[in-house]
Formats: sequence, structure tokens, C-alpha cells
Amino acid sequence: MTKGLPATGDQRRSQLLRGVLDLCLLSLIAERPRYGYEFTEALAAGGLELVSEGSVYPLLARLERTGLISSYRAPSASGGAPRKYYRLTEAGRAELTDGREVWRAFSGQVGRILAAHTESPGDTTP
Repeated sequence: MTKGLPATGDQRRSQLLRGVLDLCLLSLIAERPRYGYEFTEALAAGGLELVSEGSVYPLLARLERTGLISSYRAPSASGGAPRKYYRLTEAGRAELTDGREVWRAFSGQVGRILAAHTESPGDTTP
């Protein structure tokens, strides 16, 4: 975000999501192995419809390079080309557990600050 310029709602949501999208993907994989397009569907169903496949695939590749997930190919249920599925590694499970704890603490702290520090309309006291 550029300093001094207010972010629109979608811009702010996008910036916030960048920091936790990897945890969202790890959490979805923890439910069951998934292939690429299933991630965007699941994220949209969870209210994160602004995440595109163009954001998901590079992140999956990075998570795989760092050893947090692994992939395998399996036949498509529709009879098409085999699909690349992703599953968590033990390192990925540990990262998800740690990430959830960090997120809970962080979001709780931010929530308390945002709830406690409200201004009255017209209040310009520094």
C-alpha cells in the first residue's frame, strides 16, 4: 500500500490475504489432497473469491520447493488427463500448526486494537 493513499476494500483484503494465503492453502490440503482448481473453488466458497488461479499455482510451487507439500499425479474422475494433487508433508503439518497459533494471536491483538480505538465522527484530537 502506498503511504498516504487510502486502500479500497478489495485492495486492503488483497494485501491482508497475501500474508496468510499459504496458511489457507495448507489448511485446505490438511482436509484432503486437492488439485489446483479445487483450491480456487474452496477459497471462493470460504469467501475469498478474489484469489485467482494465477495466485495459487506459484504459491503451491513454492510450498512444494520448501518441502511443506508434496505432489502426485492421479487419473481425473472425468476421464481427462491425470491431475496433479497436493498433500501435506510432516513439515507442512508442523508449519500449519505453528501458523494457526501465530494467526490466532495476531488476529486477536489486531481485533482488540481495532475494537478499542474508535473515533467519534469529527474527533480530530491527536
